[in-house]
Amino acid sequence: MKKFSFELQKVLEYREFEQKQAETELAKVLAQEAQINQDLQTIAEQKVANNSQIKGHVEFDAMMAHSQYTNLLDYQKEVLLKQLAELQLVIEEKRAVLTECMEKTLALQKLKEKQLNEWKSAARHESNKFLNEVGSQGYYRKNFN
Repeated sequence: MKKFSFELQKVLEYREFEQKQAETELAKVLAQEAQINQDLQTIAEQKVANNSQIKGHVEFDAMMAHSQYTNLLDYQKEVLLKQLAELQLVIEEKRAVLTECMEKTLALQKLKEKQLNEWKSAARHESNKFLNEVGSQGYYRKNFN
């Protein structure tokens, strides 16, 4: 019996390649999200540290520097939150693309598995048929010759 071959193997390989690319793109965007979250955490820590440093100071220059630094941190936080919101939209798009690629790949993999099982069944049937013929010939030779 001939070797199993899946006619859509090249398509399956292409779909798997697309899926890997989609996974890579999603991972890059998730890494950006993690970086923004880390930057937000850093800003929060800086704000807490700045607030603890100003306690006990009554000097006008120190109060103004504290206020300006707090305003800068708030502005940076707002910029990062805006970037994070935009990034969330991109993440959802990338997830949708990845889900679609996975569905297409899975459908082809199931088709390949089904065809392979059918091929194995046919191969078993052919093998059993051949063994039955060989056994029958031996039986006839032994008993009728």
